[in-house]
Amino acid sequence: MIPARPAAAPPLLQLRSVRIGFDLPEGQLIAVRDVSFSVPHGGVVALVGESGSGKTVVSQSIMGLLPRRARILGGEILFADPDTPGTVVDIARLPAEGRQIRRLRGRRISIIFQEPMTSLSTLHTVGNQVREAVEVHRLATGRLAEELAHDMLHRTGFPDPARAYRAYPFELSGGLRQRAMIAMALVCRPALLIADEPTTALDVTVQARILKLLRDLRSELGMTMLMITHDLGVVATVADEAVVMFRGEIMESGAIDDIYRRPGHPYLKALMAAVPRFNMGRDERLVPLREIGPAGGRLLAPRDEDPATGPPAGDPDPVLLRVDRVCMSYAARRGGRLTALDDVSFDVRRGECLGIVGESGCGKTTLARIIMRALQPDSGVVRYAADRESPGPVEALARFRREVQFVFQDPFGSLNPRMTVFDIVSEPLVIHGIGDHASRRAMVSELMQAVGLDIRHLTRYPHSFSGGQRQRIAIARALALRPRLLVCDEPVSALDVSIQAQILNLLRDLRGALDLTYIFISHNLAVVDYIADRIAVLCAGRLVELAPRDVLFARPVHPYTRALLSAVPEPDPDRPLDFNALADPRQSIPSEWPMPFRSDDRHHPGLVDVGDGHLVRAAHAP
Repeated sequence: MIPARPAAAPPLLQLRSVRIGFDLPEGQLIAVRDVSFSVPHGGVVALVGESGSGKTVVSQSIMGLLPRRARILGGEILFADPDTPGTVVDIARLPAEGRQIRRLRGRRISIIFQEPMTSLSTLHTVGNQVREAVEVHRLATGRLAEELAHDMLHRTGFPDPARAYRAYPFELSGGLRQRAMIAMALVCRPALLIADEPTTALDVTVQARILKLLRDLRSELGMTMLMITHDLGVVATVADEAVVMFRGEIMESGAIDDIYRRPGHPYLKALMAAVPRFNMGRDERLVPLREIGPAGGRLLAPRDEDPATGPPAGDPDPVLLRVDRVCMSYAARRGGRLTALDDVSFDVRRGECLGIVGESGCGKTTLARIIMRALQPDSGVVRYAADRESPGPVEALARFRREVQFVFQDPFGSLNPRMTVFDIVSEPLVIHGIGDHASRRAMVSELMQAVGLDIRHLTRYPHSFSGGQRQRIAIARALALRPRLLVCDEPVSALDVSIQAQILNLLRDLRGALDLTYIFISHNLAVVDYIADRIAVLCAGRLVELAPRDVLFARPVHPYTRALLSAVPEPDPDRPLDFNALADPRQSIPSEWPMPFRSDDRHHPGLVDVGDGHLVRAAHAP
C-alpha cells in the first residue's frame, strides 16, 4: 500500500496561475492561461482534454522541456521533493539547461512519451537505453547499472528480461516498446511520473496490462502520477482526480466520482456525450463538440451507372468482397515460419460496415494488405465483385485500385512531408486522370470541408497539423476517388474523443450518401460497436468469431472474445476493469483454450453456426 502522508504536507506538485506563450512571427500565442491544480503525494491526477488544449505543453513545462519558442510568462510550478523534506522548488524559475533542472528531470520527475518508437533510439539496445538513464544520473555504473536495468525490465513485465536487454526497439511489439519506455522512466525511482497518452496506440488487452502495470508499480514504488489522456475510460479506471482543459484553460476539476456523476461545465458534458458507449441505439448519434457540415457537390454527385458494380438484379444481399480460406506466413529470423493468417474466410456485403477487432499481431493489418492486393497470400483468394466484369487482369486491377481505397493507421507516415495538403489530396485524381486543375481544386475544397478542415490550409505541409488533423487529411485523400469500398486501419486511434466523434459520424453519413462499404479495423471495441453492422474477431491469425454487433456484444461465445470485451475500460467509475481477470496470458494462446475451442497440432476446429448469423470457431456447437 502507498504510505499515508501527514495532512499538513504540501502537494508533491502544485501549479499556480501558470501562463505559457509561444513567440511566433505573427505575434505571441498564449497556449496556457492561468492554469492551477495540484497533485498529492501518492495520487493519480488525470489531465483531460482535446488535442490542442494545452495538456502536453503543461507536461513539458513541468519537465523543463518547452520548445525554444515557448516560455513561461507567469505563475509557479512548485515541486516538493520527498527526498528533501521542507524544500519546495519552483521549476518555472529554473534555467532550462541549468544543473538543477537536469538533476530533477529523469531522476525525480520522469515522463513516458506518447509514441515510444520515436522516443527510443533505433541504434541502441533496450538494455543500453535503460542503463543509460541510471548512469547519466550517477546512481550506479558498470555491473550494478546493468543489474538495475535488468531488475526494472523484470518489474515492467518483460517475459524474458535478459533477451529484452539485448533487443532493439524495432524487434519489440508496440506493447513491449511501451514497457521499455516505462522501464526507462522508472529505473531511477522518480517521485513523479508523467504519462503522456501512454496507451493511445495500444489494443485493449495490451492497454489493460499497461494500466495494471502502472497501478502495481505505483503501489510498489510509492509513486505519484500525472496522466495525460483523452480517453475517459482510462481516466475512470486509474485516476483519483481529473483536471479538464480546453484551449489552455481549466474548465473543471475534482474527484473522479464528482466529475463523472455530477459534471458541471457544459464542455465536460459535451466531452462525455462524444464518447462511444456500448449498446447505443442504431439511430443514436455521438454528439461532437463541433459538427462537420454536410458534404455536397461533386462528392455526392451520382456515380456513372455500371452494371458490373451495381447490385445484381434480384439479389437481395449481394456480396462486394469475398475472402476465401486465406493463409499467410512469414520466414522467421531464426528459421521456420511464423503464421500471420490461418484459414480466414468471410464476406463483405454491399453497403455494410464489417468491423475487424483483435490484439496487435493477430493479423488484422496483414489481412487488410492482402485485401488491398499489396501482399500475395500463400493460399486462398480474395474476390472483388467487379473483377469478373473487367476485360482483362490489367483493367481489373486498375479498376480495383480506383474503387477500393485505404486509410492508414499512422497518418504522419502515410503523408508525404514534401507535398502540400492540396497535392496530397488531389494526387489520386491526377494519377487516375480525373478532371482538370479547376475541377480538382473544387473537389479538394469540398473534401477538406467534408472532413472539417479549413480550405485556407491547402498550401500547408503535414508537419504543421496535429495528429488528428493529419488523419482527416488521409481520410479526405481516400475519398477523393469516391471509392465503393474503404478499408480503414485504425482510422481514429490517434484522435481525441471529440474529433473521433466527428470522423465516426462523418463515416456513417458518407456511407449512406455515397453508397460506401467499409472494412473497419480497430482495437477500440466501443468504436466498432458504434459504426459496424457485423464484427469479426481475430486472434493469432484465426477468425474465432463473427456475428452481428448486437449479437456479439450480448452473447459472446468464444473465450477470447469474452476476454477482449472484459479489457475495455468504460467511462464509468462504477464499472472498473477487473485486472485480475486480465492477468491470464493463456486467453490469447489457441493451444491453451478449453475444448471445444482449442486449436493446435491435434485440434483444427472450423466455424460453427450457432444461430442468428453467429459463427464461432469450435470443434462443435458450444
